[in-house]
Amino acid sequence: MRATTIHAPFDMRVEDVPDPVIKDSTDAVLRVLRACICGSDLWAYRGESARQPGQRIGHEFLGIVEAAGSDVTGFAAGDLVVAPFVWSDGTCEYCAEGLQTSCPRGGFWGSVGSDGGQGEAVRVPFADGTLVKLPADAASDDHLLTALLALSDVMGTGHHAALGAGVTRGSTVAVVGDGAVGLCGVLAAKRLGAERIIALGRHTARTDIARAFGATDVVAERGEAAEAAVRELTGGQGAHAVIEAVGTEQSMRTAVAIARDGGSIGYVGVPHGSGTGLDLSVMFDRNIALRGGVAPVRAYIPELLPDVLDGTIDPSPVFDLTVGLDGVPGGYKAMDERTALKVLVKP
Repeated sequence: MRATTIHAPFDMRVEDVPDPVIKDSTDAVLRVLRACICGSDLWAYRGESARQPGQRIGHEFLGIVEAAGSDVTGFAAGDLVVAPFVWSDGTCEYCAEGLQTSCPRGGFWGSVGSDGGQGEAVRVPFADGTLVKLPADAASDDHLLTALLALSDVMGTGHHAALGAGVTRGSTVAVVGDGAVGLCGVLAAKRLGAERIIALGRHTARTDIARAFGATDVVAERGEAAEAAVRELTGGQGAHAVIEAVGTEQSMRTAVAIARDGGSIGYVGVPHGSGTGLDLSVMFDRNIALRGGVAPVRAYIPELLPDVLDGTIDPSPVFDLTVGLDGVPGGYKAMDERTALKVLVKP
């Protein structure tokens, strides 16, 4: 099969690699119908997170089961399924608690020795604990497939941030970050009943999506100017709930500064230098809570899936560029140069 591999910073290739096969009786082999490039993939692309030359990449995908191991009971060849961005056994204590990202036998797609989602097929360990079945007729609905793909990561991650931030009906929410996760955070906050949603972002194409997703206000400023703008919009108090979807020192400082006393921050931005953005004494004095981390999206898919299927939420607008497999290297370049928000891949 053909799959995307990374060889060095800015050196992405689509190459012939061995076809995936059933290795363990709990495996399935999945033919990829839709995949995408994640903002977190850019850290490897830029050389800021280490990868071995030739390593696979990509962790968001859905597709058709081609084969299932003898101990797989929930899936059969021909099933349409979505994969969360980590695999998990579905039987450990963490999985039972809905924290599949801490499964001792779990792992990330594209890690050394595993297939990545940006290819034609994937071997899925622990298929019963990992995959979620989708309606078969969705395979012929291009728009719906795109919306369903967001359940593999960004929609569930935005939901995780909203939960961590304590979004409740009638609350005021601020969202730091106008990438796909931040935009899905807006959508998640709206779904949970937030009355006012303030989106922080400077790119009009993205803030237009934020408004369509439910943002009531947009703040284009950054740093202290952004903090002042949010304070002015909230009568000087700040937001009850803040979603942090960037992961930098500046974004975390902004999140703390715009939180209302007694409020909460839900953080899902992959940290890169954000540790020094936290002043615990400020958080202590103002009773600000912090909760988040890597999102256990496998726990959220069953809850979010019906709303995507019936159109209550539609995260598909976050995908603004579509490429075939050969176009993946160019897709990385477009996202790195911020000419694309999130790239959809049709192998």
